[in-house]
Amino acid sequence: MAVNIITKEDLQEFKEELLEEIKKLFSFKSTEQKLWLRSAEVKELLKISSGTLQNLRVNGTLRYSRVGGTLYYNYQDIEKMLNQK
Repeated sequence: MAVNIITKEDLQEFKEELLEEIKKLFSFKSTEQKLWLRSAEVKELLKISSGTLQNLRVNGTLRYSRVGGTLYYNYQDIEKMLNQK
């Protein structure tokens, strides 16, 4: 049976490689677009006021879903709306 000796340097290198892989995983997830956005996120994304967002809802231009007291907007619906304008 062969015996491998692990040094401190080997462990340090493994640690650095592992941390790099973990960082890649987190950076990948943060670049994904969320499917559902809250009102504040939509206002920031479109650079519009609360009143304008309300008008988009009332006119039926932008669909939304209410969960409890929070309004959610589908990102794909926002893209469709922008492409139509």
